[in-house]
Amino acid sequence: MTQTTQKSPRMYEESQIRVKMLFPTPEIAEQYYVPLAYTAARTCYSEKLPQKIWDDVRDGKVAEEKMRKLLQSVIESGHGTVIEHIAFTFAISGVSRTLTHQLVRHRMGVSFDQQSQRYVKYKQPQYTVPTSIRDDAELQGMFSEAIDGNMQLYEELLQREVPAEDARFLFPNGVQTNLVMTVNLRQLIHMSGLRLCTMAQWEIRKLFALIKAEMRRTSPFLASFLVIKCVSLGYCDETRNQDEHCRVRPHKNTVFAVFNEHRNAQRVARPQGPTSGPADPGTPPTESG
Repeated sequence: MTQTTQKSPRMYEESQIRVKMLFPTPEIAEQYYVPLAYTAARTCYSEKLPQKIWDDVRDGKVAEEKMRKLLQSVIESGHGTVIEHIAFTFAISGVSRTLTHQLVRHRMGVSFDQQSQRYVKYKQPQYTVPTSIRDDAELQGMFSEAIDGNMQLYEELLQREVPAEDARFLFPNGVQTNLVMTVNLRQLIHMSGLRLCTMAQWEIRKLFALIKAEMRRTSPFLASFLVIKCVSLGYCDETRNQDEHCRVRPHKNTVFAVFNEHRNAQRVARPQGPTSGPADPGTPPTESG
């Protein structure tokens, strides 16, 4: 009779990324965020005191559509300081340390507070398992075995009174963590432009898709600015996409090639001889005398 070996339960768990907007509520965003950014923008171009601009907005003397139109214009023109006055706070859980190492590279206009591996003792930590591993039964088994081995040693270290801050050196990048992130809208637009891009890693792309979904629930208008950077630029500037395998927007090399071809065709078609029009910016000036 063949005996079957019972596998011990895994010493780790898998969980999904979760994002929740902690602040503002949809009501606060609607009542204050667009008016606040509008007041900042109008202050730059108006003789009115900012107090007066704000009071006019709060008294209903400025139409919502007018405020949105101005904000759309200043954001598209790159006048980003006006949207640094409004910020969003997110609770984020179920993300790997791989992701947070990428996330905290953003430093201006954003603050993070993350679960500490120094002060928190992990009894059954959660791990992120990439699909490329999970979909292969053999690799999944090897992965689980490696993680379980790590966790057994981690528990042994703690039992031998090794400080948690030292025992944590065993943890791989796949161990999950939780954090709170507060970010102003200007930086959030910048971060989304990079992290929603198909060139970004799958996990952080998923995170920012969830962040955008939370933004839509809070302020659909402000969420509309969270787009891949190539959508705003009109072209892709990623070196790894020169072959244009991602076709959301043409690569800048293609755009410039078409532009140069068009400009050269115009030069050929241009009548010869002196003209009274402006000089071709690509032609160096000639010396006189």
